[in-house]
Amino acid sequence: MMSISMLFSILSQVFPPKPRWTANNIPDLSGKVYFVTGGTSGIGKETVKELLRHNATVYVGARHPDAAHDVTKEWKQLTGNEARVLALDLGNLKSIRSAAEEFQAQERHLHVLINTAGVMQTPDDMLTSNGYDAQFGINVLGHAYLTNLLLPTLLATTDETGIKSRVVSVSSIVHHRRARIDYDTLRGDDANRLRLSAYDRYAQSKYGVVVFSNELARRHGDKLVSVSLNPGNIKTGIRRYQNTASLHHRLSLLLLYPPELGALTQLWAATAPETADLNGKYLIPWARVGQAMPSARKPEGGERLWNWVEEQTKNIE
Repeated sequence: MMSISMLFSILSQVFPPKPRWTANNIPDLSGKVYFVTGGTSGIGKETVKELLRHNATVYVGARHPDAAHDVTKEWKQLTGNEARVLALDLGNLKSIRSAAEEFQAQERHLHVLINTAGVMQTPDDMLTSNGYDAQFGINVLGHAYLTNLLLPTLLATTDETGIKSRVVSVSSIVHHRRARIDYDTLRGDDANRLRLSAYDRYAQSKYGVVVFSNELARRHGDKLVSVSLNPGNIKTGIRRYQNTASLHHRLSLLLLYPPELGALTQLWAATAPETADLNGKYLIPWARVGQAMPSARKPEGGERLWNWVEEQTKNIE
């Protein structure tokens, strides 16, 4: 049963107070290297813009790099700085490995990884290239694999600079719908996968994001800051697969905020000096510390997911 404090936390996320922290509070980021997934649209696009505006070196993982030309041109016009785009398909484990290797061939340092990309309520028959349910395969497995591949660079950056690198992972308020991961629903050929609705599979994936983020915090908290977050109810393209005729969809449109606000919490996590002490925390809109599902903090759940990710990715070449 949901506690009173958890209920108030959820309501506070749906109806957040006016932000006390804004993008104007971002310090100068000269010399800092960022890697952002999902950076060509929605809150990711706004995040990249602000990082560039504050002089960071920014790499953007994009499924279709050639199609990102107009976005990179827009960033250049707005900020005077240019992002570097890498080919990255989070639904293809080989593509993820190639993107990580390409990044590491160009950079010795990585100060912050921002895992923003995601899909929501995808069609039942939509799978990743490796045969996983699209939502868990992209939102959890893809990002977890990318994080693990870039982990040596993140840790080496901490060793060289004496300042902890950060991993910021975007979850959702809907992770509260789940209290566990059903491991017999993650692959496309799992007979039990479709007993979960598309919305529940989305919730499960966002729950998995929190679980993995917390396990990363436990394993590497001496050298990393790992946080997960709810960016808020934001008007972005992630809702493109929703049934637009449903009552849930119509009601949700009344509670949507612009991407500029949606980027605030992850920008706070990724840039603010005061968030360097928030390892293992769950953040909520706008730029506040909140409460994740208690079960998502359990070490046994984190260890199981970590081991599952390693098992799924051990033979990727």
